[in-house]
Amino acid sequence: MFIQSPIMIGRIRTYLIRYSRLQTGTVSYLTLVQEAELGLNLDISHEKSRLNEMLAEISATEHEEGRPPLSCLVKVQGSKGQGDNFYKLCEKMGMGEWRSLKQDEDFLKNLIRECRDFWRNEANFQQFARTSADD
Repeated sequence: MFIQSPIMIGRIRTYLIRYSRLQTGTVSYLTLVQEAELGLNLDISHEKSRLNEMLAEISATEHEEGRPPLSCLVKVQGSKGQGDNFYKLCEKMGMGEWRSLKQDEDFLKNLIRECRDFWRNEANFQQFARTSADD
């Protein structure tokens, strides 16, 4: 377990909120690392694990606050959607058994739509987009 950088977590969260408001589809890990200027090398397994842990932490926090998990927007390059870890995280957050969630083709689509709808709502954006890490 790494000590997560509040600055990196803030950058990832801010990037994904902006992405959900302005873009369609999903973003790859590589694009996220480059555009959020995280300085991680995804070819190094512990750095990729660190990114996964930060995404999980962000999504768990968002979920606890009643907001959709932002990590639903991030996918592994070349894959159709999310890996097992994402669905296991959803299971931990009480959304259902992870294998069932993974089999349900509407589950991920609905999460992404909820995420976009939430963050494209200007009142939600104004109220929730800033974090203490932004100060």
